[in-house]
Amino acid sequence: MNSATPLMVRLADSYNANSLANRLRTSRFRQFEALVAHLPRPLRILDVGGMNEFWENRGWAGRADVEIVSLNLVPQEQQHENIKPVTGNAMDLARFEDKSFDVAFSNSVIEHLHSVENQHRMASEIQRVGKAFWVQTPNFWFPMEPHFLVPGWQWMPFDLRVAILKRFRCGWTGPCPDVARARELVREVRLLTRRELRTMFPSATFVPERFGGLVKSWTVIGGFQRPRSISEYRSEREN
Repeated sequence: MNSATPLMVRLADSYNANSLANRLRTSRFRQFEALVAHLPRPLRILDVGGMNEFWENRGWAGRADVEIVSLNLVPQEQQHENIKPVTGNAMDLARFEDKSFDVAFSNSVIEHLHSVENQHRMASEIQRVGKAFWVQTPNFWFPMEPHFLVPGWQWMPFDLRVAILKRFRCGWTGPCPDVARARELVREVRLLTRRELRTMFPSATFVPERFGGLVKSWTVIGGFQRPRSISEYRSEREN
């Protein structure tokens, strides 16, 4: 049994060009493009948790005016001249000097770090190495959990989530009869509230992505100078 219907999985597949998730990601990325349009070239970006496929799908692979360092725990082959994959940990960017990138970028990564302490470490490193930063993450209070595709998953007791994952496929994960592995998979994803993000990025602007009138995800932005975009960061202090 799969807890998520085939329709839900298709809607949530960010690499399906016709999916809802991909359309929302495309809209967010247009906002990013507007913010960086005025920055000097070549634009130097650190993508924390990045993959080649992300930049290929956005049409930025092979661009001569952009240099991307794509950092991930999983080794990747270099496939494009302007994208350099490196293996590393989002919580420790010591190999990079302070403000050594025009933009530190991260899309749906900070929620995968198991603990709030680890999330704080990543946030600190992002703000240290980037002259500006752009960090996107799902909203804890949105009812559909985007990784396991179970409504209210993040609000359930931990042991209940483990029990469900042991028996059923949840989104792209499981069933996982190994209890230790199931617990690890559940513990890995820790969605964040806006209040928690504010403690990690105290000077940032928060831009909500809405679906059905609810905030589905937050994009946390800092360090960008005028001309500003996204309607002057239209919801700078929105709750």
